[in-house]
Amino acid sequence: MAGSIETGSKAPEFVLHGGVLRDGEFTRGTYLLDAAREHPLVLAFYPQDNSSVCTKQLCSYSSGLEQFTKLGAEVWAISPQDVESHEEFARKNDLRMPLLSDPDRTVAKLFGVAAPGVGLRRSVFLIAPGGRIAWKHAALVGLTWQPLEKLTAELALL
Repeated sequence: MAGSIETGSKAPEFVLHGGVLRDGEFTRGTYLLDAAREHPLVLAFYPQDNSSVCTKQLCSYSSGLEQFTKLGAEVWAISPQDVESHEEFARKNDLRMPLLSDPDRTVAKLFGVAAPGVGLRRSVFLIAPGGRIAWKHAALVGLTWQPLEKLTAELALL
């Protein structure tokens, strides 16, 4: 895959538009990886808003958000849909992490998870403080995802 990055390498810088649902308000903004390099970051690439598997995955991460927070980590979810779609998806499912829009799959290509025909591969990257890729998983088939328990166990090792 073009642009594939390995564990231990520096995460590529990016800027994406997105939004986050907090207390019933969906706040739009610009998300810069460089601004998040002081703490652990979970980047969850998912194929599509409102698909059954993506909904289950992001609902599990959102309901366990406090576990990520206790480890000092933020969770950002990235897919190709626009911010309007993300807002509807967040409101419908009470998703409390930022949902970022990568319509041209530019960031997915940087991380090596863009896939011809399917858009992008369901993938998770744990980025350590300072910006190093500490752990990654890219699904061969997008029907499963890395569970909250696996991600928090890996984060605890940072």
